[in-house]
Amino acid sequence: MTRHEHRMVRHQLAMRTLEVLSSKRMTPHMQRITLKGEQLHGFVSASPDDHVKLLFPNADGELVFPALGPNGPEFPPGSKPSPMRDYTPREHDAMRNELIIDFVLHGDGPASTWAEQAKPGHRIGVGGPRGSFLIADDFDRYMLIGDETALPAIGRRLDEMPAGAHVVVLVEIPERADRQPLGSQAAFEVTWLERNGIEAASSDLLESALRELPKLPGDTFYWIAAESRRVRTMRRFLAEDRGVPKEWIRATGYWKADGSEEDED
Repeated sequence: MTRHEHRMVRHQLAMRTLEVLSSKRMTPHMQRITLKGEQLHGFVSASPDDHVKLLFPNADGELVFPALGPNGPEFPPGSKPSPMRDYTPREHDAMRNELIIDFVLHGDGPASTWAEQAKPGHRIGVGGPRGSFLIADDFDRYMLIGDETALPAIGRRLDEMPAGAHVVVLVEIPERADRQPLGSQAAFEVTWLERNGIEAASSDLLESALRELPKLPGDTFYWIAAESRRVRTMRRFLAEDRGVPKEWIRATGYWKADGSEEDED
């Protein structure tokens, strides 16, 4: 049997309309939205870092869904498309038909603005996830590295880690008040890195903390998610300076300083 074998599982793509059940401010920069709806029947999210496509009401307050065409998603001609953004399902309760999404509040953009104003009964579109990347469960240690946008995936991964696993977590957040309670059956340690006014795109707190960590014994899997340029810097350090095999690194740019789309390595 091959050691450290990852798997990719594909899901049938579906577009759903859901309603806000509740909205709660978790920390100064994080809003938790619980969504509900009968259309959640059949929803599958098998990995903590799955992405769903959220569709927000357009300027007319309407949800306009794209159809999957030969060139990818295509909106109806003449329509005002719904703004779309990628988010991580924080929790899915199939029995209750509920889906929890945590939104980082950064003051602008359709997602942050919608989340701050969301009230029970407000509607939102959810597409996907298209697939789930299942990380091998036989590493000696797992390292989770990310900024506040990665906290939903980090929190969910810790929730789902089994007893006996060993996890090291580095999380960068805007300020101390943005710390969240994290729990797991696994043995884990968390280092919180607070920017305290430094811009997220120009910070190097995660990079410095990663460089200062001693080389860990055994085989370690590294999961990284933050601003795209910073993610590439950390991945390059691990591969070139530490000699970590590329298959032991999953590095994803959750956002870009220039506002363009996310990317994944």
